[in-house]
Amino acid sequence: MDSTKILLLILGMALVTYIPRALPALLVGKIKFGARVEKFLKLIPYTAMSALIFPGVFTVDAERPLIGIAGGAVAGVLAWLKCPVMVCVIAAIAVDFVLYLL
Repeated sequence: MDSTKILLLILGMALVTYIPRALPALLVGKIKFGARVEKFLKLIPYTAMSALIFPGVFTVDAERPLIGIAGGAVAGVLAWLKCPVMVCVIAAIAVDFVLYLL
C-alpha cells in the first residue's frame, strides 16, 4: 500500500470518528429537552466514571485490596456530594497513594 492510500485511510477514519462526536455537540444547544432528560444528561459523567473506576477498585493491589476499596469509597462519597469529576478522581488517587505508602 502506498503512502497516499494510507494517508487517505487515516483521514477517512478520522472523519468517521469525528462526525458522531461533533454532531451532538452542535445540535444539543438547539434542542430543548424535558426536565427528566436534563437530569439524566447531568448524571452521565458520574455514571461513566463509576463504570470506569469500579473494576479497578478491586485490582489496585492484590495483596491489599482495602487500598482500592478506600479510594473507591472516597470517590463514591464525593460523587454523591456532586463534586466535579476531576475532584473525585484526584481525591481517590491521593487516598490510594497515601495508603500505598503506609
